Amino acid sequence: MHRTLPLRISIRDCFILILLVIMNTIHVTDMANNNMDFHSKENKIKGDSNDKGVSFSENEEYIKSCPSVDQENMTECSSLLYPCITCNRSIDCRYGGFYNYTCTVKPKVVCQGLKTFNKSSMCRFCYQTDKWEHRCEQKANCNSLASPLKYYLTNCTVSDDVICLGKRRFLKKVRCSWTSGTRWGTALVLALTLGGFGADRFYLGHWQEGIGKLFSFGGLGVWTLVDALLIGIHHLGPADGSLYI
Repeated sequence: MHRTLPLRISIRDCFILILLVIMNTIHVTDMANNNMDFHSKENKIKGDSNDKGVSFSENEEYIKSCPSVDQENMTECSSLLYPCITCNRSIDCRYGGFYNYTCTVKPKVVCQGLKTFNKSSMCRFCYQTDKWEHRCEQKANCNSLASPLKYYLTNCTVSDDVICLGKRRFLKKVRCSWTSGTRWGTALVLALTLGGFGADRFYLGHWQEGIGKLFSFGGLGVWTLVDALLIGIHHLGPADGSLYI
């Protein structure tokens, strides 16, 4: 008759088993988090595409900025700009070359001359226009002084006098660059004259450092000189992350 031997598990085996369970739990948790992040990013992209209006349908709001019958002198149709006209051309053109675009005056727009005419413009998509040819929505919730430089995604719209292919409104990643009206000259003068009392720090919005500088008399002059140097080389800026003007 066979005897059943008792199962012996050493402390070392228990420790290894516990580690394997912990590592497996962490791996499963990471996979779940990554899956949730992927779906959240995907939903965010879809939401941005729907909310930010990258693909939008035009309505008759353009009539407010276009010539009407109430004007005494009628405008030449060929001199009209967007949104009063629609210019189309196939994409079978060489980038950078100049081609003729067929432009048509939109309905209910009153002008003088032919309502279908040609305009010459460079072959390029609207998102390929230069930065001075489109305007982008600025955001003031990022740090303009961060290192490395911070960028954010925003809506950009091509200027009315620019003719291009594709959507006139597009998403673009632009550098965080905005100002709240803080002047560099004022901050530097305060650092050199009233820096011992923390006036420059208070002006830039660094209240805690300003109080510390006030009660330490500018760090016995050392802190005052350091702040003046940092402001002078634009290393110390406003506390809200904006740029000087």
